[in-house]
Amino acid sequence: MSTEIINRGTEPAAQLAETAKPPPSGRGSDYAVLSREVKQRGLLKRRPGYYSVKVGGNLLLLAAGWTAFALIGQSWWQLLTAAFLAVMFTQTGFIGHDAGHHQIAGSKRVNNLLGRMHADLLIGLSYGWWISKHNRHHSHPNHVDRDPDIAEGAIAFTQDHARVRRGAYAWLARHQAWLFFPMLLLEGLALHVAGVKAMLDRTGTRTSRTTKVAEGSLLTAHLVGYLAAVFWVLPPVQAVCFIAVHQGLFGLYMGCSFAPNHKGMPMFAKDDKIDFLRRQVLTSRNIRGRKLTDFLLGGLNYQIEHHLFPSMPRPSLRHAQQLVRSFCARHGIAYHETGLFDSYAQVLRHLHSVGGPLRRPELEY
Repeated sequence: MSTEIINRGTEPAAQLAETAKPPPSGRGSDYAVLSREVKQRGLLKRRPGYYSVKVGGNLLLLAAGWTAFALIGQSWWQLLTAAFLAVMFTQTGFIGHDAGHHQIAGSKRVNNLLGRMHADLLIGLSYGWWISKHNRHHSHPNHVDRDPDIAEGAIAFTQDHARVRRGAYAWLARHQAWLFFPMLLLEGLALHVAGVKAMLDRTGTRTSRTTKVAEGSLLTAHLVGYLAAVFWVLPPVQAVCFIAVHQGLFGLYMGCSFAPNHKGMPMFAKDDKIDFLRRQVLTSRNIRGRKLTDFLLGGLNYQIEHHLFPSMPRPSLRHAQQLVRSFCARHGIAYHETGLFDSYAQVLRHLHSVGGPLRRPELEY
């Protein structure tokens, strides 16, 4: 299938380890050839040294942030502490993401333990709920009917979704490009609420009761500990402001890290037929940058390589990039890479275009 046929960003993964995997590396498929090259370079091998330093350093910085919070006490300077902790919460989330993809350890048990500790306990985000949602996204990136990341919600990602909106939702879709970044300030709260709802939901999940109890206990410990610490140290007004700044910036940072990955890239419907490799490459967008970008985006800037090889350790993604880019060039597969700010511009243009029918309903888009 040509890229022109499917390049419909304004119309209607490799999966996570264990629950979903790339297709078998048959001898003749393009993905099989690329996969063999990657394995020969040793890019799928675990990086225990890197992750020991990464996890240890992150925990120290997170502990330093909460220590500073306790030492500063009642002061409006705590809003700076809130901003620092927002950064550390997002960085902690990145480690949970890596654990969810089984990038850190060879053991499923160890990865899940690290994931639950970092997600449920340290930042109050349900690891099990996220695994289920993210798994479906990797399986069907930018698939209109099957990717939960572009499902109907506050933001409309297709014009078909926008056209049927009424009332406040229609107004929101009309102006969603302008409202996108302000809305990300609520993303942290939305993640917490979604996780709690998933824990309370008794239907539509394969999560065992034991796992739910364990996750629920960790989430409860985080919530109680977080609120107790904030309201013990700060007076009510400062406490509320601290939480607003902390959770708002956490959501903004998290959203700004994930938004460039697929929004505004080609989208597919159920009748589109495309192989695994092209489905992952054509729907993903890489962000150019150096090691600072790698740190700030948690390796998500190598989205193409990550979707092709989700269990590849984060530090190996940079080394895989040249190999994957060259492979795509040889096979005529569009490999999309741009700067960070241009990626945001592309996302906003897509959202603005999606809302077009609601701004000028007399036109056909």
